Amino acid sequence: MLYPYFKIDSKIKQAAEKAIKMSEESIKKIDETTDYNQQKMLAAFNEAGVSESHFVSSTGYGYGDRGRDALDCVYAKALGAEDALVRHNFVSGTHALTVALFGVLRPGDTMLSVTGIPYDTLRGVIGITGDGNGSLKEFGVKYEQVELKSDGTPDYDEIGKRVNPNIKMVYIQRSRGYSLRPSLFVEDIEKIAKTAKEKAPNCIVMVDNCYGEFVQKEEPTSRGADLMAGSLIKNPGGGIAPTGGYIAGRKDLVESCSYRLTTPATGREIGATLGNNRELFMGAFNAPHVTGEALKTAVFTAALFSILGYDVTPKYNEPRADIIQAVKLREEKALIAFCQGIQKGSPVDSFVVPEPWDMPGYDCKVIMAAGAFTLGASIELSADAPLREPYAAWMQGGLNFHSGKLGAMLAAQSMLEKGIIK
Repeated sequence: MLYPYFKIDSKIKQAAEKAIKMSEESIKKIDETTDYNQQKMLAAFNEAGVSESHFVSSTGYGYGDRGRDALDCVYAKALGAEDALVRHNFVSGTHALTVALFGVLRPGDTMLSVTGIPYDTLRGVIGITGDGNGSLKEFGVKYEQVELKSDGTPDYDEIGKRVNPNIKMVYIQRSRGYSLRPSLFVEDIEKIAKTAKEKAPNCIVMVDNCYGEFVQKEEPTSRGADLMAGSLIKNPGGGIAPTGGYIAGRKDLVESCSYRLTTPATGREIGATLGNNRELFMGAFNAPHVTGEALKTAVFTAALFSILGYDVTPKYNEPRADIIQAVKLREEKALIAFCQGIQKGSPVDSFVVPEPWDMPGYDCKVIMAAGAFTLGASIELSADAPLREPYAAWMQGGLNFHSGKLGAMLAAQSMLEKGIIK
């Protein structure tokens, strides 16, 4: 491999050559899944009868927006769900999850998280942290949780003990968040759902599906989950959606969520698309391919940093349930250097030097590298981490494998230049 435009040490180049060879079998499997999911997405477009007329902008109340309705149909079919609610005015994945939670939970209900404590930004929504200003707790929704086992996997025995007919929702976070536990496969989610439904047939099994869309051939909603939500600036937006999120699942539950998004009685019937439809359709169509590119980038990064002497999770040859790659960098300066190198491999703001800062919703300083066309888009190459033990970097994304691979090499080069990699 030649790198005429970037300064990369021969040590890093040699390690990269070896990493490519090590990754060949894993990349082949990713391509097979991508091929399947791309066919599935094309079939969803065909079945929904998408036409250019669906790209027309609506304003005001947005009554009769055919494109909005067709987009919901595409996502529902591609995600294996009865229905979906896809909107540009979901401002984040946390927002989509919040709308879903408030859409189906009522005062006196109990929400049981069975994958330990949820991701940092959702804790204030539930009322675990923060001042309770409008949290579920403040509205009388009770919260309980089942801890993961010591190896980071779900404790099915304890879930079976804790779920009872008084539990309204069993909540699952698919991705690892800022932890080193394994992300969940749809098979794991199916097992949790089956365990829960045996004890509480009417409970709602809800999944935070962020980072997991199109990584496998099936989604949680086709394997026992009643409801799930995520962000369009992660996998399902294909690197093209400029903002937005989705909720998908059982038709009655999605309808209830629409009443929380807008108002009771109007629900999904209103909401102008303001010219965003074309990008959202394009993003959906590209999502399976772009997710595959991000997975290849993750596999290469795992192989590269294993060669350089670092622990990684998942390993390069392990199956994957999401696009996130964690690299255990062992010390603060290594973590900072890694993120600064990722930034140098970005197409936007490559000259910026990331530094740790106090970010809203987190309990310690966080460093984030993300030179993206869409601000904060995790499907574009990025890396971030809280500055706390074990000083692991959580890397994700890569719109194409060629640039994603180079970004990982520049992260290693940054560490070498600072004397961390010898």
